[in-house]
Amino acid sequence: MKKPKVFIACDTTNLIKVKKIINRSKTKKIKIGYKFGLEFMNSKNGRRFITTLKNKIIFIDLKLNDTVNTMLSTVKALRDLKINYLTVHIASGLAALKAVKKVSGKIKIIGVTTLTSLNDSDLKLIGYNKTVKSLVIHQAKLAKKANLDALVCSPYEVSAVKKIFKKEIITPGVQIGKRNYDQKRSMEAKKVKSDWLVIGRAITRGNIKKNIQNLVKELR
Repeated sequence: MKKPKVFIACDTTNLIKVKKIINRSKTKKIKIGYKFGLEFMNSKNGRRFITTLKNKIIFIDLKLNDTVNTMLSTVKALRDLKINYLTVHIASGLAALKAVKKVSGKIKIIGVTTLTSLNDSDLKLIGYNKTVKSLVIHQAKLAKKANLDALVCSPYEVSAVKKIFKKEIITPGVQIGKRNYDQKRSMEAKKVKSDWLVIGRAITRGNIKKNIQNLVKELR
C-alpha cells in the first residue's frame, strides 16, 4: 500500500505557529509537505522563513492569474526559494500556462481548476454557463495541453479528472472525520483518491499530534 501524502496548509502569518505545525506534524506513517499561501507569503517574514526550511516539501499556493509577462516575472522571482510546487490558475489561459511551465525549472507547476469554495450557483453568478464538473474537466484538458506537472481539483472531480490528466492530482477540501469548515465541495480524507490531500484547520487547530494520529487511523 502506498504511503498517503498530505500537504498541511499553514494558513497563518504567525511564525511561532508555523514552526509549531512543522515540529508537531512529524510522522513516518504519512508523507508530509507544507503549503504556504498568499497570507503567509505576503507577510513581513514569510518569504525569509521559506528560505530557512531544509529537507521539506514546499508548496507555494499563489494561484497566479495574470498576463503572461507578469506570471513569467513572478515565477523567475520565486526560483531562488528552492520550492517544490507552485500554483497557477488555469483560467490565466493556455499561453500563460505554457510560458510558465517553460521557465519553471525544477518547480512543479500546479494548475488550479475551480475553487472548492464555489458550487454551480456561484459559477452562474460569475457568468459561467457550465456546471462545476464540466468546467473542471475542460480545465483539466487545458492543463494536459500545457504539460503542467500537477492539477488541483475538489474530491468530487477526481475520478473524472484522472481519465484526462495522468500526472499528480492534489485535492483540497479534505476533512478528518465529518467536520467541514467553509468548503462547499469537501469530503472525508478516507474517501479521497488523489495523489496528495491538502488539509489545513482539521490538523492545525487544537492538538496537532492527535489530529495527525486521527488522520493516520482514517487513512488505514
